Amino acid sequence: MHIIETKNLTKKFEKMTAVDNLNLQINEGEIFGLLGPNGAGKTTTLLMLVTLKPPTSGTATINGFDIVKQADKVRKSIGIVFQDPSSDEILTGYENLKLHGWLYDMPNDLLEDRIKEVLELVELTDRKNDRMKKYSGGMRRRLELARGLMHHPKILFLDEPTLGLDPQSREHIWKYIENLAKEKNMTIIITTHYMDEADKLCDRLAIIDKGKIVVLGSPTQLKKDLGGDIIRLKAKTLDIDVLKNLPYVKNISPCDGEVCLTLEDASTHLQEILKLVGKIDSVEIRSPTLDDVFLHYTGRAMLEGSPEGSWAEKMMNASEKT
Repeated sequence: MHIIETKNLTKKFEKMTAVDNLNLQINEGEIFGLLGPNGAGKTTTLLMLVTLKPPTSGTATINGFDIVKQADKVRKSIGIVFQDPSSDEILTGYENLKLHGWLYDMPNDLLEDRIKEVLELVELTDRKNDRMKKYSGGMRRRLELARGLMHHPKILFLDEPTLGLDPQSREHIWKYIENLAKEKNMTIIITTHYMDEADKLCDRLAIIDKGKIVVLGSPTQLKKDLGGDIIRLKAKTLDIDVLKNLPYVKNISPCDGEVCLTLEDASTHLQEILKLVGKIDSVEIRSPTLDDVFLHYTGRAMLEGSPEGSWAEKMMNASEKT
């Protein structure tokens, strides 16, 4: 049985269809990424999965529970770490965790053991009595992660888990996420604007655009499926028509004022390409990245940051458009 499964999951807002007959299966213990341009429908999908928005039609099960008929059981099965910190800055790290445990009605003896366990997991034991306002950005993210794990969730939703963190803090968070999936067999759903993060962490990922899944697979397979190497050309004038009928050119797309070609065996065909296009200012050859995959399937580049607004903001408006 899949730990998350959607069947024709749909959400409409008046005349707009935000999520369009989404069918998705996620396995237990999998790190799964949801990527998409702003307005693609991924946030609405997540809000339905965590029971904050009801679907217009279709259904989904989380840990075997229906997101509409068994919403309380779904919520007990999941943990959520929002993009924006939602812990109380006036309280200490320990007090924030204890408050969260009380909200889940955890027995006091179990609560104390669990606080100790999660603080050790995120390496904040020696700072547990400091108020959160004294924590660095990386420490706050680690405390948020610890709080989301307090009630032993089967599934953890992470919204932009490392947004705005320095490289060292990002590496720490990545390590915790990988260990949770491996050692606890926890299923983890990630939204991220960082392609290197998705490439590093995700066993599989889905790119959503206009409310539909446009491609799904492992990062390695998705890059392989592009069909070759990437050549990036820059020139004042560039006649790409001469390249369109070449059998080894698989794709031609604009790249920020330049042109990107996907082709088989670039090292063999590069000289011929350069002769055909004439004078160029610069040329770059490389293997495909997830950025190339994203651009290929959506026609747009993934922007760093989240102009759509955070989950916390979406929660505030969750009841306004149901």
